[in-house]
Amino acid sequence: MSHPSPDIASQSSWSLVIHGGSGQFERGRISAETDAGARAGLDRALAAGSDVLAQGGSAIDAVQAAILVLEDDPHFNAGHGSVYTYEGKIELDAAVMDGTNRAAGAIARAHHTKNPILLARKVMEDSPHVMLSGEGADRFSAESGLTQVENDYFGTPERLRQLEEMKAKTSGWFDIDMKYGTVGAVARDGHGHVAAGTSTGGLTGKRYGRIGDSPLIGAGTYADNRSCAVSATGAGEYFIRVGVAHEICTRIRMKAEARAEFLAHEAERSGTALDEAARTRLLATALTADEVQEIVDAVMAEMVDLGGTGGIIYLTPWGHQGYAFRTPGMYRGMASSDGARSVAIYGDE
Repeated sequence: MSHPSPDIASQSSWSLVIHGGSGQFERGRISAETDAGARAGLDRALAAGSDVLAQGGSAIDAVQAAILVLEDDPHFNAGHGSVYTYEGKIELDAAVMDGTNRAAGAIARAHHTKNPILLARKVMEDSPHVMLSGEGADRFSAESGLTQVENDYFGTPERLRQLEEMKAKTSGWFDIDMKYGTVGAVARDGHGHVAAGTSTGGLTGKRYGRIGDSPLIGAGTYADNRSCAVSATGAGEYFIRVGVAHEICTRIRMKAEARAEFLAHEAERSGTALDEAARTRLLATALTADEVQEIVDAVMAEMVDLGGTGGIIYLTPWGHQGYAFRTPGMYRGMASSDGARSVAIYGDE
């Protein structure tokens, strides 16, 4: 299922796309209460991120604001509401990336940071590293003054039931149905800058210190002002093997730059001199929304061909936005400066 945006945004506009995980989300399989709760959570996250952007805030701040809401909502597999490992613990992964300078921060297998996305940003801004893991990530978090909680804060009775269900029905590796998702956000601010962030508790029943794509820059999270911002959810092993987030961004950048260069050459051949501003305008209009979506769909198809499944959200500096998922549904939402705002769960929405 795919959904491209039809318009290219003006330089002063902003937009935000979020997800709360993709998986076996089907009508009748999700209770009315869970459906309503998830939609309400998505709407609150959109409101939080939109408020930042509407006040002239940065894309990275908007991504953080939206993800904080989702991490605090037990309907989603991130922060409070994260899934259990096979041994009954909770291990948290998160990443953020700023498209202005490709600065990035990530954490894997953290245990006590109330909001993992804040720790990922601390790594980005207050350390010389890109990724910290395990006890080191926990220690850095405490030393950075972030709110610490006991590990059982993140769990819920429903997540424990899901672990028991998984152990009873599968081979014991992890939740092969991937029903319980991940959260993420991508934003474009009024200056045309993009950012991405992703946060997750991973897969129900994961073992042996498994780490998925969410905290891996280029696999589940990536942002580059030259091309796109992407956040992914799904079968992380396959997103890692394809490098889905970076692959999408690279293909968009290469095609846009090649198209803009061709158009500039044609203009100059006809006697039109182009200054830097004119060349920038050419780049901003080089690709249509449909062409961007075609690139996204092609990379997703490559991942599916390997045996994977899942979804992504994306947003270009030029205002193309959308999502693609290869599961029955994906918790998702969009908002923009033109007043549009929507949330959805199922594939037919």
